[in-house]
Amino acid sequence: MISPATHLARRWFLRDCGVGLGAVALAHLMNDRAAGAIPVRQPHFAPKAKRVIYLFMAGAPSHLEMFDNKPMLAKYDGQLPPPDLIKGYRAAFINPKSKFLGPKFKFAKHGKSGAEISELLPQLSSVADDIAIVRSMHTDQFNHAPAQILMNTGSAQFGRPSMGSWVTYGLGSASQDLPGFIVFSSGSKGPSGGGSCWGSGFLPTLHQGVMFRSSGDPVLYLSNPRGVDADLQRDSLDTLGRLNKLRLDEVGDPEIATRINSSRWPSACSRARPT
Repeated sequence: MISPATHLARRWFLRDCGVGLGAVALAHLMNDRAAGAIPVRQPHFAPKAKRVIYLFMAGAPSHLEMFDNKPMLAKYDGQLPPPDLIKGYRAAFINPKSKFLGPKFKFAKHGKSGAEISELLPQLSSVADDIAIVRSMHTDQFNHAPAQILMNTGSAQFGRPSMGSWVTYGLGSASQDLPGFIVFSSGSKGPSGGGSCWGSGFLPTLHQGVMFRSSGDPVLYLSNPRGVDADLQRDSLDTLGRLNKLRLDEVGDPEIATRINSSRWPSACSRARPT
């Protein structure tokens, strides 16, 4: 006879029930296959990469002090720009009569490639031939929010899929029930570009990023506001879906189709919400 204390012990549970839990999980997966379900969201092509970790570090040290040597800027450090250079110049936050500010750290060439890297990165300099430094990117976006959206989606305007969305669209996901694209956002307010930096744009919402938060609900909107039950939430989403459907029939915008798919999804989240 097993005593109550032994019966509830963690070691007893793992020792005697582990095989049983594995069998239950295997049976569930096999039932999905038997029913014709696809447990893996299949990619369009056989991918070489299995996973992607993408670091977007807004507010990081300036590239001008790490990878982008400006010898002419160093030459004119502390001087005013010539009048012909700033003629017709318009900017939101920069006074065109400000003095030039040259690099504050020394650069040197490293490796067989001769990559110019700042003295701030002595360890990275030792592997200069094993990294790629892209110097061909240019933009006319100088404000934070549109520049960040451009960096993550390829467009300074809202509505384009983010890089993470394209990755899950191309590579698929090994999970049927968990998001294939998750986002960790540091800082108190996140990037100036907001959720558009990890949005799915006109792609199905299956490919949008799901942000995990460090305070409050780990994922937004898993819990309904006070006074809103599952039935009211479902009615609200169904109404929004009908309105979006009317608009979709009128203009044919694929982004509206994405919104319609999004309005169908939260009901499943509500059912799966832990109590």
